Amino acid sequence: MGKTYERIDGRLRTFIEEQPLFFTATAPLSGDGTVNLSPKGLKGSFAVLDELTVAYLDFAGSNAETIAHLRENGRITLMWCAFQGPPNIVRVHGRGEPVFRDDPRFPELLARFADLDPTPHGLRAIIVVHAELVRDTCGYAVPFMTYDEDRELHAKRFAREDDESLSAYFAKKEYIATSMDGLPGLPLPLSPI
Repeated sequence: MGKTYERIDGRLRTFIEEQPLFFTATAPLSGDGTVNLSPKGLKGSFAVLDELTVAYLDFAGSNAETIAHLRENGRITLMWCAFQGPPNIVRVHGRGEPVFRDDPRFPELLARFADLDPTPHGLRAIIVVHAELVRDTCGYAVPFMTYDEDRELHAKRFAREDDESLSAYFAKKEYIATSMDGLPGLPLPLSPI
């Protein structure tokens, strides 16, 4: 039932870009390290950069496990599920890297997300993923669910912060600068955008 694709284009690209929710999975190299699985949303925060490269905006949150794992080993899997329409699950397995605000590539990458103002969300980095394996599977057991709208809580919470106060907020959090497994996480203080 599953199929492997050489690139992200056509019907596959359309499917990925239309989904309001996707998941990221990463893990440290240590066999006893913490596997991380995170939901990602907010319309306009994901982009297909080319046939083998995707990116998403990494916003303020409670930890920085994905960033820490990518800094250590680069392994990442992204997954999208069809909650409406024909059943489908798409996974992109690849290598990722966090592009931080002080990276010279950051402004050009940020321009690829023109449909979302990242300012109120505490943008930390842009995660760029280079696909090594792209597959889909049936998704027959995935339930039907409807997308109503993005929640406003994230923007309301982090719109109060400027770069300095956001850095102070991150510095107080236990798993931002260092992961749960002691790996380097988000470099602090944040560079201005």
